[in-house]
Parts: sequence; structure tokens; C-alpha cells
Amino acid sequence: MVAQNLLLVLVLAPFVAAALAATLPAHARNAETWLAGLTMLLVLVVLGALYPEVTNGHSIEGRVDWIGIIGLDLTFRLDGFSWLFMVLVAGIGLMVFLYARYYMAPEDPVPRLHSCLLAFAGAMSGMVLSGNIIMLVVFWELTSLISFLLIGYWYHRQDARAGARMSLIVTASGGLCLLVAMVLIGQIAGSYQLADVLRAGPQITGHRLYPTVLILFLLGAFTKSAQFPFHFWLPNAMAAPTPVSAYLHSATMVKAGVFVLLRFQPALGGTDEWFQLVTGIGLATMLMGAAVALFKHDLKGLLAYSTISHLGLITALAGIGTPMALIAAVFHIVNHAVFKASLFMAAGIIDHETGTRDMRRLSGLARVMPITATLAIIASGAMAGVPLLNGFLSKEMFFEATYVWNNGSPLDNAAPYIAVLAAAFSTAYSLRFIVKVFFGPPATDLPQQPHEPPLLMRLPVAVLVAICLAVGILPQEVLGGWLKTASAALIGPDLPYFSLKIWHGVNPALIMSLIAMGLGVLIYLLPRGIIDSGEDSTRLMRRLDLARQYNRGMELLTMRLPRSLLRLLSAHGLQAQLRAAVLLALAGGWFALRDLDWNIDLNQPTARELVFAALWIVGGACAIGAAWQAKYHRFAALILMGGAGLVTCATFVWLSAPDLAVTQLLVEIATTALLLLGLRWLPKRDEEILGDRHLPARARRFRDLLIALACGSGMTAMALAVLLTRPGASVGDWFLRNSYVEGGGTNVVNVILVDFRAFDTFGEITVLAVVGLTVYALLRRFRPAPESVTRPRPQRDAEEQALEDYLFVPAVLMQWMFAPIIALSAYLFFRGHDLPGGGFAAGVTLAVGFLLQYVATSARWVEARLTVLPMRWMGVGLITAASVGVGSWVFGYPFLTAHAQYLDIPVIGKVPFSTAMLFDLGVFALVLGAIVLMLIAIAHQSLRVAPRPRRGDNPGKEG
Repeated sequence: MVAQNLLLVLVLAPFVAAALAATLPAHARNAETWLAGLTMLLVLVVLGALYPEVTNGHSIEGRVDWIGIIGLDLTFRLDGFSWLFMVLVAGIGLMVFLYARYYMAPEDPVPRLHSCLLAFAGAMSGMVLSGNIIMLVVFWELTSLISFLLIGYWYHRQDARAGARMSLIVTASGGLCLLVAMVLIGQIAGSYQLADVLRAGPQITGHRLYPTVLILFLLGAFTKSAQFPFHFWLPNAMAAPTPVSAYLHSATMVKAGVFVLLRFQPALGGTDEWFQLVTGIGLATMLMGAAVALFKHDLKGLLAYSTISHLGLITALAGIGTPMALIAAVFHIVNHAVFKASLFMAAGIIDHETGTRDMRRLSGLARVMPITATLAIIASGAMAGVPLLNGFLSKEMFFEATYVWNNGSPLDNAAPYIAVLAAAFSTAYSLRFIVKVFFGPPATDLPQQPHEPPLLMRLPVAVLVAICLAVGILPQEVLGGWLKTASAALIGPDLPYFSLKIWHGVNPALIMSLIAMGLGVLIYLLPRGIIDSGEDSTRLMRRLDLARQYNRGMELLTMRLPRSLLRLLSAHGLQAQLRAAVLLALAGGWFALRDLDWNIDLNQPTARELVFAALWIVGGACAIGAAWQAKYHRFAALILMGGAGLVTCATFVWLSAPDLAVTQLLVEIATTALLLLGLRWLPKRDEEILGDRHLPARARRFRDLLIALACGSGMTAMALAVLLTRPGASVGDWFLRNSYVEGGGTNVVNVILVDFRAFDTFGEITVLAVVGLTVYALLRRFRPAPESVTRPRPQRDAEEQALEDYLFVPAVLMQWMFAPIIALSAYLFFRGHDLPGGGFAAGVTLAVGFLLQYVATSARWVEARLTVLPMRWMGVGLITAASVGVGSWVFGYPFLTAHAQYLDIPVIGKVPFSTAMLFDLGVFALVLGAIVLMLIAIAHQSLRVAPRPRRGDNPGKEG
């Protein structure tokens, strides 16, 4: 149990720290660094405590019930592979937070940076530890969203905004493909639990949908890990601050793609399709990235394409899929994260101290920055695969994996040659990075005089470089045990013997490595004009820059195509667009119902049915009259609309649905009062607005009447179709049987809303809150017509005084009615779980009380006597409803699980009580606040000048 709780700490601690970091003041740079650093240190300590539990192929699993009926639970699973990945997330995160303390400028909003980085660490932790494949995708997409915020951190820069949008579109689109793949995998495997899916490998690969699943899965993995042809987003993400690049784009986010490739290799790998696609794309990406990196002049651009190349290397190993290839892939994930994070930080130091990252302007920095130069040279050697450094060992394991026979296909035969050529380019661009930046004559045109950075800014680079040396010199002692633990989690009990040694004798891998380094030196010694001519001047670089094709495609999808569709399908005026939507729905309904058997046995109508038909004739006449009067008299049209609404209420009563009748009646009163308040501000009716200038008004109304009759008939036909095709029992019978037994209430409608489908209700009240705030935000800037505010002040004061005198008697009556309305609201609320009523009806009832005060008097008069705090009501309501849902977790139940029992109250005796009542209280408060907020927004337009809101949460006092 302790281990399971520690898993939750690994996921929740970064999110909690992110929330705290966002509240810190901008100048508290040390506090933010301490908070972030201690959070990462806590994660490392917890991982250290859990390490004995994940050795020898064991794993830890913790589960929080959520929506178990569809197999969706918050399951977290830690094994050796995810443990090692978590060490990278927390360890390099610790280094990055210390580095960011000195890299970021004092004027930068550092709390936002630390908050987003910590939230990203939490999202990565959730993805790595997810034991449910659907939740894995949720955290996967969360990393894309947070990386969007981090890449666009300097949002005043156009390149940062463009890079953030590009990364979000590419990676989130891949995430949608991954979601579909996970749904299909879960259906094939019969479970969404990761452990079950990994055991169902033969079942998945033998299924007829395997090719579809594989392509969708690889689209998700390739977009995240910047594999060709989706690699273009990563170089454009270099507009982010260097700490972000060092963390997201070398050690964590881009590794998520190769993480899922390795994690799901037992379930999806081992087939020819897997080998051809994964290994082929990996080798192509490795070669392309290394070749393009050689021509880049921006330090971060070079490192970005180098990252793409190394990610291709790991992807190729995942595609090969042999046990030794998987071990090499895990090894290189660690090595690449260490030396690439140190190189990004070194590039940031160079930029920070010189003011530029352009290699054409940098030269001779080893003289003025000797320590930084030494660290960067060692890290570059690790990137190139120089002996006695960590990159050399995993590169040789990669050469060995490509050299051995796998399946004898053309790709398998070509793999060693592609690997050697890509490694040669890697040596060349590493050598160019070292020579161009640190050697040669001193630079003369730098924006600022370079010097060594502060010690603590250089310390993270030094620690990571020391790890490169330690792993390169003593690999078995430093990393051997951890690598064995992580590999055993992927391969299982058949883990082959391997030894991390510096010298394995003269073998094909060593020969390939020597050839690659020698060839890389020759490539670097090519005439300077070929490499230094400019990254955009060569035809090859332009063709490989797929960002241009992406921009053209986005322009086509977002500009040209919408404009063409707008010209083809657009209609002037809202009524014409609504008419087209209604007719389209009518056509769809006819298409669905055209083949239905409509032979219905009709009995002789009874007197009761004739009365019901007469009632609906009255309602239809009210509706037609409202449409007719809308042209001449809007007030009359509003009254007729109310008549149609009352007929609807009577219908609900007739059909034994009192709850719906009460709600309909209250909503009719509220909407009528709101419309009365806003009626005077509607624009004058203009026949030209309708957009049908070629038709006379009478013809337009007749056409609209025919459309309304057709749609009404269509809805009737759909209702009849449901009755004909689904006779007898329905889902309502289940609710009737279980509303009291499981929900503790006899009012089935209320029990459904606050218990069985409380999650839906929670979403609906959240939407209502958003709507209320939106209406208020729009109307707060609305100004009355000019003639209403240009009259002389004495005249306006006299008019307002006359209005108050005229409304004196109605105002007194409304004041007398306010207390009974409050009592009625309380009555409806407390009886709602067993009799018609509930939180929604009670909230609307009390809001009607406020509405009547505003209608009978004025906004200023009401708010001088009543304290109205609608935003607080909304906030309290939403928090109350959410707290009831979260409270069920404390007792080990899914979100929003209700509990009902009888309470023994002195004197009164036993009374029923349900936690759903507290949820209903949140619904009541939010509904009341939202309606009153919209009421205030409309009522204030009746003042001489619409009020300019002040700070605070009391819009009722803003007039």
C-alpha cells in the first residue's frame, strides 16, 4: 500500500508544485528555484526508495477507480524501464531548474516558466507511469499542450508563436491517431490495462486490424519523436528558451515517442511490417538529420537536427527489436539525454555570454571561456561517439545490432551502410561545432564581450559531462545494474547476458566506428564553401525543409479552402444559415426514416385525446402568432411565445412529468423577464437584414411556415419511429427500479441528474457558468443608442424620477413577493430528491425573485437595497459540486459517487439525507449566480450610460 501511494506522489507532486509556483511573485527567483528543485529531488528520493521493488522484472501497480464500467481507471504502473525514464525526467529536470535560475533575465516571467516546466514534468510522469493505455494518451496530449505554452513562452516573438502552433498541430494530431490506435488495441486485447495489452501480442499482431492499428500507432509515435517526415516541428521549436530546449527537446518530450515504441514493442513488434516501417523510418531520419545538421549555422538548430538524428537511431533499434537492440536503445536513451542536455545548456551559455548563436560569428571562445569550452568539447565528443565517452558505447551496440543478420531483406542488408554514413555526418557536425566555436582567431563582431558564466550556471553542465565520462570509463559500475533492470522490464525473463565494457576486441562494430569517424573527418575537411555557403542556399536543404510544405498546407486548409467554401456556401444573414442547417437536418432525418414500416393501427380518439389535441392547436396558434407579430409588435410576440411555453408545461403535466413541467414553467418566467429587460435594446426590424430581397415579406413567412411544419412533422415521425422500433421496456424502467434502492430518492428525474448522471450535470453547470460569464463580458461593453445618452442631464433625471414614481406600486408588490419566493425556492430545493423540484428549479425560482425586482423597479434601486454577488454564487456552486465529487475519492469510490442514508435528528427523528443533496446545493448556487449575472448585465443597459466595471467580484455593485 505504501508503494502504491508513492506512485501517486510521483505523479501529483509536480502538479502541486506547478500550482504553487504560479502563485509566487515574479521577483522570487530563488524561491521558485528551491520549490522546483526540491520537487525534483523528492521524486528522485521516492524513486530511490522504490528501486528494490522493480528489480528482476518486477513491477508496482496502484489503481484509483474512476469509470470502471468502461475499463477506464487511474492505474499507475512502475517497472524497471519506467523507473529509469523517471530518473531522467527528475534528474535532468533538477539540472534544468538550477540552470534556468541564471539563464533567464530578471524581467522574464519566471513563475510562469517554472510552473509550466513542473506541469510538464507531471504530465511526463503520468504518461510514463500510466498503467491504462487510454490514460497514457491523456497524459501524452497534456505534454503537447504544455509544450505549446513553453515553446511560445516569449509570445511577443513571431517565431515563438509560429513554432508553438506548429508543434501543437503536429504532435496533437499524432496524439489523436494514437488515441484511435489505443482504443482498437484495447478492443482487440479485451482490456485497456497495459499489462494485459503487453501479454496479448500474438492476439494483436494476428488480428485483421493490425495494419490499421500499426499505422495509427506509428503516426502518434513518429510525430512526437520528430521522425521523418514529421521532423520539421522540432527545429522550429528552438524559439523556446534554452532551458526548455534542454529539457523538452533532448531529454523528455521527444523521448516520449521512442518510449512508447519500446514499451509496446512486445505487443506490436516482431512482424515484417513493424521492421520495415519502424527501422526504415528510423534509419532515414537518422541519416537525414545528421546530414542537415552539418549545414546549420545556428547552434540550437544544429543540436535540434542532431537530436532528430539520434532519435532516428533509437527508433531503428526499436524496429530491429532483438533483445540486444532493445538493450542498446535503452542505453542510448540515457546517453543521449545526458550529453544532449549538457550541449543545449552549453549553447545557451554561449548565447547568454556572447549575444549570438550564429557559428559564422563565433570563434576562439576557448581563450575567454576555457571551462565552458572544455565541457562543451567533451559533450560533443560523446555526441560523436568518441572512445571513453558514453556515446561511444551505445553507438557500438547500435552498429552491432545493424550488422548482425535479422531477416535478410534489402533494408536489413543496407542498414550497416546507412548507419556508418549517418555516424560519419555525426562526427562531422560535432567536429564543426568544436572547431568553429572554440578555436580559431578571436571573434571581433560579437554583440557583447564573452566571459565565463557564474559557477552555478555552469554546474549543471559539469555534472552531466561528468556522467558522460563516468559512464564512458566505468560503464558497468555506473549504469550496468540500472540498464539490466530497465531492459528486463522490456524483454522479460529471456534477457540475454550483456557486459558494458570499453574494449571488446577488434570486431565489426569497432571497425564500423573507426570508418565512421575517419569518414566524418574527411567530410568536415571538404571545401569550406560547401558547408558554410548557407543552410538555405542548397537545393537539398530546401527540399528537406518540410516546414515550407507544412506552411503551404496550413495556408491551403486555413485560408484558401475556407474562403472557397465560404464563397460557395455562404448566405447573408443568420436566418438563411439557420434555414440551411434545418433543411439539412430534415434531409438527414428523411434518409434515416425512409425505409421504416409506417403501418400503425389507430384507435378511435377518446374525449381526453381530443382535449389534448385542442390544447396543442392553441399552442400552435400561439407559435404562429408570435412569428407573425414579430414583424409588427415584439411585445405581443413575446406574450404569444409565453403562451406556447405554457402549452408545453401543460403537456408535461398531461404526460405525468411534473418535474419537467415545473422546470419549464420556471424557465419560461425567467426567459420572459430577461427578454422584457432587453427588449428595448433590440435593433429596429429591417426587412433587408433577412437577405431575401428578391422575395416579398408574405412569401418569406409562408416559406418559413412550410419549413417549420416539415420539421415538426419530422420530429413527430422520429418519435413514432422510436415507439415502433423499441416497444416495451426501456432504460427508464431500470431507473424506476433503482432510483430509491441505489440513489435514496423517489424523484427519479432528480436522482438521475444528481446521482446516476451527475458527471453530465457537472459538465452542464460548468457550461452554464461559462455562458453566464460570456454574456456578462459581452454586455458590459455594450452602450445604449446615442439618442438615449445625449439628452440633457436634467431631462434624464426627470424621466428616471417619473419612472420610479410610476413603478412605485408594482415595486411594493414585488417587495412583498420576494420573501414568499425565497420560501418557495427553499421548499423546491429540500423536496427535490423525493418530489418534483431540486437544485435547478430552486435556483431558477430564486433568480425569478430577483428578476421581478429588476422588472418592476430599476437596477440602481434594487442594488441599493440588495447585495448581489453572482460571481461568488457561481464560484461557490462550482467548487461545492466538484468537492462532493472529489470527496468520494477519499472513501475509495469513483468520482461523484453518491451515498444515501437516514439521519437521526433529535426531536425531529429520522430524516433522509444523501450526499447528492450537497451536489444539488452546488447546482442551485451556480444556476442562481449565472441567471442573476446575466440579469445584471442586461438591466444595467437601462441606466443612462452602461457601467464601466470595477475590479472585484460584485458586478451587482458596478452601477
